[in-house]
Amino acid sequence: MRSFLHKAKDAIHETLHDHSTPTQHTVQRQQVPMTSQDPNYCALPSAPTSNDVFRYRYQHGTNLGSIFVLEKWLSGSMFPSNATAQQSSELEAVKASVSAIGLNATRAKWEQHWQSAISDSDFSWLVNSASCTSIRLPVGYFTLGPHFCKSTPFEPYASVYTNAWSIVKSIVSSCHSHGIGVLLDLHALPGGANTGDHSGTNSGIAALWGNQANLDLATKCLAYMAQEIRNVPLDGVIGLQICNEAEYNAPGMYSWYDTVIAQTCSIDPSIPLYISDSWDLSQCISYTLGKNSSNSAAAATNPVIIDTHYYWAFSDANKAMSPQQIIADVSNKMTELDGKDGSIVDRGAVQVVVGEYSCVMDGSSWSKAGGGDRGELVKQFGNAQSNRWQQRAGGSFFWTYKMDWMPGGDWGFVQQCTPNTTPPPPPSPSPAVYPPWNLTLSPSDVSSRVSTAQSQQDNSRVVAVQQHTDYWNQTAPGQNFGHWRFEAGWKLGFSDAISFFSARSNSLLGPLLAGGDKIGCLEVWIHKRLGETGQVGDFLWEWEQGFRRGVSDFYGLAGV
Repeated sequence: MRSFLHKAKDAIHETLHDHSTPTQHTVQRQQVPMTSQDPNYCALPSAPTSNDVFRYRYQHGTNLGSIFVLEKWLSGSMFPSNATAQQSSELEAVKASVSAIGLNATRAKWEQHWQSAISDSDFSWLVNSASCTSIRLPVGYFTLGPHFCKSTPFEPYASVYTNAWSIVKSIVSSCHSHGIGVLLDLHALPGGANTGDHSGTNSGIAALWGNQANLDLATKCLAYMAQEIRNVPLDGVIGLQICNEAEYNAPGMYSWYDTVIAQTCSIDPSIPLYISDSWDLSQCISYTLGKNSSNSAAAATNPVIIDTHYYWAFSDANKAMSPQQIIADVSNKMTELDGKDGSIVDRGAVQVVVGEYSCVMDGSSWSKAGGGDRGELVKQFGNAQSNRWQQRAGGSFFWTYKMDWMPGGDWGFVQQCTPNTTPPPPPSPSPAVYPPWNLTLSPSDVSSRVSTAQSQQDNSRVVAVQQHTDYWNQTAPGQNFGHWRFEAGWKLGFSDAISFFSARSNSLLGPLLAGGDKIGCLEVWIHKRLGETGQVGDFLWEWEQGFRRGVSDFYGLAGV
């Protein structure tokens, strides 16, 4: 961990890089605002709620998979035995089933599939074996019920979905009771956000974009979901994903995002909104920084989080790589964030979550393994991804948890979270995909670490404030600052880190659970907390630096 002095020097280097006249920037920050608004005002926000912890902790989880949006390769049992490769979507499955057994029997079959998606034994494994904090739950617009099927290809089969949304809400409630959050992912949108069969049909066309009727219906679907999250309420919903895997360079996508975000903000501005990066993370980062701006002149919005997906099995470039090259390539992902996060006052907040990844490589890659042990290479691949996502993202969701062919091979969360002990075992029988180790701590260990950190809190704060003050006195002697903001930020950051870390052992999330949560979505959390303090003026950057230092000091003292 770099010292605070290094962080402060890095901030100066960023300032010099971002501004052609660094002296002017320095003067701007050194001026104490003299306005009718008290420059010394700083509200003390309430302690994080259970929903705050659910939404902003590091998300270690899995996709629930082909449940409400069927895919033949995962749930072949829901398709007729003679279904072709061109009959692999939800629409084709329900159409064939209704033709074969009728609407009522199909509805019963579909409801059984939904209701059996996650059982008590599943919850036990997810919580106790995989240390999951959350699941990503793909749904379709048709999942919301018959009203949303009107004038769509699903209208003839609308009654099949009469109880679908109620079952979704039941799953969310069950997850919440086990301390698991749910990312509601509108996976299949009207017309399709991409050409894949996981958009609900086999049309092969991304007909959402440029079609106003489809866009309007999608917007209505998301408004309905936001209202349900707020009004039911659906506790434990960590966010609403407004689009899955948007087609690359989808026309009008960001304009539509603007519309949906503005509408959701008018319903419930607290819900984090996840947006697809449309396979262009750099452009999406620029958009998100503008949305999550600390500029008081910027319109308030919901927290906006980027959903990005990483696979190494489909492109020609990936197929040309060996397994060893693919494993090495993992560390290159999300470098687009470099220089864009870490200072929300200067740039805005950007947060990326990996919504899908797997341990799958194409056969062309395996043919280049050079005699390397496949089991060990898969484990190394999963380890590299787990490490990178925990280092650079706000969370990650493996694709996927459920399929007909459990435990799922390189696509299976169960198999990749299970240590490989089958002969011949790899050199170290450990899982490919692993949680942050702090999620495996016992409740007593969590409490002990919190007590240790609290016993050193005052001394740690004094040292941090002194270092900050001394540095800026030496860097800009005689200039006026707002160093009290640094201390206020430090106190809140330290306190928030404790609240997240002890939430499980204090039963804030429901049942007493092992593990201590860290603030994984730190960028958007800082953005939220800064807004709650109601501060104004030129010295917000000092509060932000103090908050970040308080969080990191707690983790250092707690040994996590």
